Amino acid sequence: MPSEKVINERIRMITDCILKDYECGRDIDKMDVFSQPDSEAVTDIVKKLLNILYPGYYRERYYRSYNDNSRISILIEDVMYNLSKQIAIALRFSGENEDASDDDLQKLAESKVICFLGKIPKIREYLNTDMEAFFDGDPAAYHKEEVVLCYPGFLAISINRLAHELFLLQVPMIPRMMTEYAHSKTGIDIHPGATIGKYFFMDHGTGIVIGETSIIGEHVKIYQGVTIGALSTKGGQRLRGVRRHPTIEDDVTIYAGASILGGETVIGKGSVIGSNVFTSSVKPGTRMSVKTQELLVKQSDDIEGPREEAEPGQSDNWYYVI
Repeated sequence: MPSEKVINERIRMITDCILKDYECGRDIDKMDVFSQPDSEAVTDIVKKLLNILYPGYYRERYYRSYNDNSRISILIEDVMYNLSKQIAIALRFSGENEDASDDDLQKLAESKVICFLGKIPKIREYLNTDMEAFFDGDPAAYHKEEVVLCYPGFLAISINRLAHELFLLQVPMIPRMMTEYAHSKTGIDIHPGATIGKYFFMDHGTGIVIGETSIIGEHVKIYQGVTIGALSTKGGQRLRGVRRHPTIEDDVTIYAGASILGGETVIGKGSVIGSNVFTSSVKPGTRMSVKTQELLVKQSDDIEGPREEAEPGQSDNWYYVI
C-alpha cells in the first residue's frame, strides 16, 4: 500500500490537473457558483408555496403559530424574500439584463414576485377544479384529501400551475427548475410554458410528457405514458419560440401510451384517443383506437392437452391466439 506521503502527492497532482482543466474556457468551466440560481433554495420555495396553496393539507414545518393570519403572512414574507433573491440571479440570463445593476435586478425581481403572489387566488381556483376532476374521474379515490396527499399527478399540476405564472412573467430558469423538481418526484414532465385549462386530470401520470407550446383545454383526461410533444426537434435552437406542440381541445380523453405530435396538430373537442395510438389532427368527436393485434403465445412442452397446429416455419411449441 502506498505511503501517506505518496498518496498526498498523488492527490496534489490530480488537483493541479483538474484545476488546469478548469482554465479551458468552456461552458462547463464556470467557477462562480453564486451566479447560478440555487436548486435547493428553489425546492424549498416550492414546498412553502404548497403550504400556501393548501394550508390545511401539509404539516407546518417552517413556522409555528396558532393564528392563521400570522402563519400565512410569515410564509408569504419568506417566499417573497427568497424567491426575489433567486429571480434576481436568474434575470442575468436574460439578454436585456446583462448590464443591469444588482439593485435594478433586485427591484425587478421583487416586482415580479409581488405580481406572481397576486396570482395565487387564480391558481387555487384552477387547482380546485383539478381536484374535482381527479376525484370524480378516479373511482379508486375515496377522499379528496387523498388526491392532494397521494396523487403524483395532482402534485405535478400544482407545481406546474405555479411555474406557469412565473413563466408568463418571463422569469428565466426558475419555472423550469420548479417543474423539473416535480418531474423528479412524480415522473411527469410538464414544461412550464404549456397552457392547461381547468378540470385537468392525469390518471396514474407516470411517463406523461407535455411540451412547452402545448395548449390543453378544459375537462381533459390523460393517462400514463402519453406524449404531447414536438414532431421533430432536429432544428434545435432555430425552433425556439416556434409553435411545435399540439392543441388538445375540451373534453378529450387520451389513453395510456398515445403519442400526439406537432404544432399544427389539433385534437378536436370530445375526442377519445385510444392506447398506443400515434396520431395527428382529428375532428371533434373522433374515437380512435389501434386494431386488436394477434398474440403469439408459447406453450410449455411439459403441459399436456390439445395444441393447435403450428404455422409453417414455426416451432411446434408456438400457436396463435386470435
